[in-house]
Amino acid sequence: MAEVLEIARAFTQMSAPPRRSILFVTVAAEEAGLLGSDYYASNPTVDKRSIVANVNIDEDVMLWPLQDVIAFGAEHSSLNSAVERAAQKLHLGNSPDPLPEQVAFVRSDQYSFVRQGVPALALFAGFKSDDPNINPEKLFTDWEQTRYHQPQDEMQQPGLNFDSAATFTKMGFLIGLYTAQDPDPPRWNPGDFFGITFAKGSRQ
Repeated sequence: MAEVLEIARAFTQMSAPPRRSILFVTVAAEEAGLLGSDYYASNPTVDKRSIVANVNIDEDVMLWPLQDVIAFGAEHSSLNSAVERAAQKLHLGNSPDPLPEQVAFVRSDQYSFVRQGVPALALFAGFKSDDPNINPEKLFTDWEQTRYHQPQDEMQQPGLNFDSAATFTKMGFLIGLYTAQDPDPPRWNPGDFFGITFAKGSRQ
């Protein structure tokens, strides 16, 4: 939530607003079946056709120095170009899904928008490290098993890396900015399964 609020604040402090409007939505009941995001994506407060992209900031473990990001689902649409551009700006890698067997792209709130035909992605910290003493994947796995959705997941837990969180937040801001500044709305890649299955009509 802090990262989402900081991204929103950054947009309000721009000297000129971006070309497209940006809507910040926080939803509940993801674990119960994407209920909050599904309701909003199905009943938005704006014209459905005006929603051209969804960038989901769901979870930032922030336990290691950030060297790369994973943008789940970006490879299905032209949103990947915004991810690549933002990663290059911040000197980060843009890595593919390291755990494809977990099908993360269809298990978080961005998928509610995908089902409405909206190109979407979920941003996550990557697992790269040039320090042999730091194994991000193991840190993430241990955190999921010992702290995720538990009282122990609080601000006093050891190892929180706020520099990593700041860089991750900048990444989310830049993806949104580059997408909002593009005169052309994001498009599903030709022949992509999600585009063929869910996209209907034109978006603005």
